[in-house]
Amino acid sequence: MGNVFPLLGLPENSQGYDLSELLRVKNLEARGMVKYGENFYKSLGFDLLPKSFWERSLFVKPADRDVVCHPSAWDIDNKDDIRIKMCIQIRDEDFSTIHHELGHNFYQRAYKSQPFLFENGANDGFHEAIGDTIALANTPEYLQKIGLLDKVPPPEADIPILLKQALDRVAFLPFGLLIDQWRWKVFPGEINPESYNKAWWELRLKYQGVVPPVARSEADFDPDAKYHVAANVPYTRYFLAYIYEFQFYRAMCRESGFSGPLNRSAFFGSKEAGDARNRTEQALARSNGSTDRPTRSRRGRNPGILCSPQEVAGRAEQGNEGGLVTPRH
Repeated sequence: MGNVFPLLGLPENSQGYDLSELLRVKNLEARGMVKYGENFYKSLGFDLLPKSFWERSLFVKPADRDVVCHPSAWDIDNKDDIRIKMCIQIRDEDFSTIHHELGHNFYQRAYKSQPFLFENGANDGFHEAIGDTIALANTPEYLQKIGLLDKVPPPEADIPILLKQALDRVAFLPFGLLIDQWRWKVFPGEINPESYNKAWWELRLKYQGVVPPVARSEADFDPDAKYHVAANVPYTRYFLAYIYEFQFYRAMCRESGFSGPLNRSAFFGSKEAGDARNRTEQALARSNGSTDRPTRSRRGRNPGILCSPQEVAGRAEQGNEGGLVTPRH
């Protein structure tokens, strides 16, 4: 749904900046994009990625063969052989996606010493939500702090950001639900091959209220246009993740013990902050099924995150520091 954002008639550059252009001005290569993501997690207290990550990951599309460019993260040995696979382009969407995919990798490393049954998220949605929660911190303030943006746009520039995020997330929810509704009806034969496409568009109409732009028949197979259908990848994880990420976000704010926007030095620089960080780690460990070893999935929050509606209102009314979240693809 985010693809319709340019069609909404908003003034050009209404968000106050063009992240894709900012990245191009830096003359970045794919590895440089990933380095920004690694440094983000490093700022939260995580160890740097292992050398093997840089040697074995796929960052650019090979010139000598075809590959599946759909972004993914891999944990090969349940220890330290972690990798990402994506054909990175120097653009805003990939910048956010990198932060998301690395969320999988850092989460995988965080539970690598857990008992085998706990070497995963509580469900598939947890894994997706970790990366999505991190991606929420890609605020204008964050972009300024890492040297990509010279000046934080005024508060009114948040409106287009929030609108695009609503298109990416809120409008996504019915689609995220219907994918597996269709798959689950196919597997037991409730939907037979003679009605695959008809059933697909019935669900699209039921959950999204949309109809095909041109006449379709069973000679077409529109579900297969979605990568996750063709690759047989469960999709409810993304529906859950778009709910979990904001629960994680709120829980992190609540566990931190702070009520207002933070900077990292304030969070890590006091006894109260250290105690709050420990509470956060213990809460995350409990959510992952462990009571004896805190995980490091979240260690505080990056500058620029607002935790309450009051803070958001304050940003809008007073133009104070803080920033709202920016969308992932």
